[in-house]
Amino acid sequence: MPSELRAERRDGTLVLTISDPASRNTLSEQVFTAGIESLGVAESDPDVHCVVLRGDGEHFCAGGNLQRLLASREAPRDVQAGMLERFHEFVEVLRVFPKPVIAAVEGAAAGGGFSLALACDLIVAAENARFVMSYGRIGLSPDGGSSWQLMQRLPRAVVLQMLWLAEPMGAAQLQALGLVNWVTDSGQALNQALAVAERLSRLAPNAVSSVKELVNAWPGHSLSQQMATERDHFLENFFHRNGGEGLQAFLDKREPRFE
Repeated sequence: MPSELRAERRDGTLVLTISDPASRNTLSEQVFTAGIESLGVAESDPDVHCVVLRGDGEHFCAGGNLQRLLASREAPRDVQAGMLERFHEFVEVLRVFPKPVIAAVEGAAAGGGFSLALACDLIVAAENARFVMSYGRIGLSPDGGSSWQLMQRLPRAVVLQMLWLAEPMGAAQLQALGLVNWVTDSGQALNQALAVAERLSRLAPNAVSSVKELVNAWPGHSLSQQMATERDHFLENFFHRNGGEGLQAFLDKREPRFE
């Protein structure tokens, strides 16, 4: 039975759980479809401030189910192409989703599972987390936008080492490289991610969304283009009700009441 995606609310945070512990939460079309649908609903829900993506049980996500992948070689090429397109759509939706998305990683984050973690805005990883771009071990090349994500953040030689040699890396190693934001005790990744989400939920939602949009726009912008985009976002947020509330609250030395 393929993995599924469970959705539950924890106050203002939507928790999405990839669930098939027996396979270390391998990916499936059901996960992609449910994820895209859940994020579409959450985008327009003002009571959802953040999303946390996690795996069920002791692992985050082991990537593709290798038995199903091998069997799909007997199917028409466009069947596997369609599955990849659906996976990539889910990755893109995670990346452009206007609210913060936090990966809570325990245990294995391999192949496409690592790609999903990279698609999130922030990563909380337990001490027992192991990240690996496992494609090189099985004669495949990466998917899920991982090559693009890694090249945005790491030197070329480091990316090639990760993609060619498929060496597992711990949470502390990736934190040193700037890919993991917080390292926590084993079993505490979700709690730490929820704590970060709670902090983010106290910020002005419009300003949080603007920051994510600006950061996402950077790779394709010159400095002048980026500054023009910053100008537009700044003015929009400056004249938003939350802009006035934030300024007044700071001068009044009180916590702001954003909406």
